[in-house]
Amino acid sequence: MNELSKEELARYSRHIIIPEFNIVGQKKLKAAKVLVIGTGGLGSPMLLYLAAAGVGTIGIVDFDVVDDSNLQRQVLFSVNDVGRPKVEAAKERILGLNPHVNVIAYNLHLSSVNALEIFKEYDVVADGTDNFPTRYLVNDACVITGIPNVYASIFRFDGQVSVFNYKNGPNYRDLYPEPPPPGLVPSCAEGGVLGVLPGIIGSLQANEVIKVITGIGETLSGRLFAFDALNFTTRTFKIQKDKTNPLTGENPTIKELIDYQQFCGIFPEQKEEAIKEITVQELKQKLDDKEDFQLIDVRDKHEYDFVNIGGELIPVNKILDQANKVSKDKPVILHCKTGVRSAKAIRALEEKGFTNLFNLKGGIVAYAKEVDQSLPVY
Repeated sequence: MNELSKEELARYSRHIIIPEFNIVGQKKLKAAKVLVIGTGGLGSPMLLYLAAAGVGTIGIVDFDVVDDSNLQRQVLFSVNDVGRPKVEAAKERILGLNPHVNVIAYNLHLSSVNALEIFKEYDVVADGTDNFPTRYLVNDACVITGIPNVYASIFRFDGQVSVFNYKNGPNYRDLYPEPPPPGLVPSCAEGGVLGVLPGIIGSLQANEVIKVITGIGETLSGRLFAFDALNFTTRTFKIQKDKTNPLTGENPTIKELIDYQQFCGIFPEQKEEAIKEITVQELKQKLDDKEDFQLIDVRDKHEYDFVNIGGELIPVNKILDQANKVSKDKPVILHCKTGVRSAKAIRALEEKGFTNLFNLKGGIVAYAKEVDQSLPVY
């Protein structure tokens, strides 16, 4: 069943002539089933190289659609794909690269309800996600199903790669027992990422997947590889198994998938009740009517210099130090790029007694898309 056709022998000849790899390694790739979570910055190069390498079955999980802002780093897509479901565009591109690959697309949000059912069909899972709830979900589902988890993450100029749950090795919870407080670590959408970085890290991730499948070389199991693209430095850290790990420690307490939003301290309903919001249309009306209110931008200065809608610049990390600049006598509307940092600023100020604060829903991105299309969306 996993015999290579004449066309495949020619296609993969540069693999086959490597003594340590040879035809045995190529047949292992053809027989393998790899599930890639996310088709973004990491998933794009990883999917291309796994398909090009000849992985027999590739599953893709993503519920998003292609956006213009993705094209700076998500090389899987083109301008013609904007607005299309990512898994649909990814499958088309992969089969265009290698028609010998079987691609299974899951256009859905990965959750505790569906993860185990999906994972059990695969040999390796590669985590290309960008949020903590999904990372813990992927890790726990891999441990429960006994599947290796090839992990990577990126932020601005920094990238990390590791292999978890491989041959009884450490898993993600051994490295990060607890998630950071909500809002402490910004996403790539909020903090940015150098476009080429996910290409580098995603390719390294694909390399680890291939090593896990074929058994060649030494994987990053028990080690975390860290790369600084700005200064071009690398470090490798050892990861020890934690005896208190709730999944694999001496007294495990987690035996099934849990609510990972709650585990990471994210409570959407409570957040909506705690923070008053205003829409971009309502803000525009207030500006047109010249109402008396204060508008505060909590982004960084370089973002403000690139695009702004007026208002006073007080970066979120300085909001408490400059709280005296925030009015208590009239409505105050805070905004950032998408509403995450401004919500964090509001929470901090409300703890100091402010009760007149409103978060601009969707931030400057929503304002640029829905109110003033002349503004750039970054």
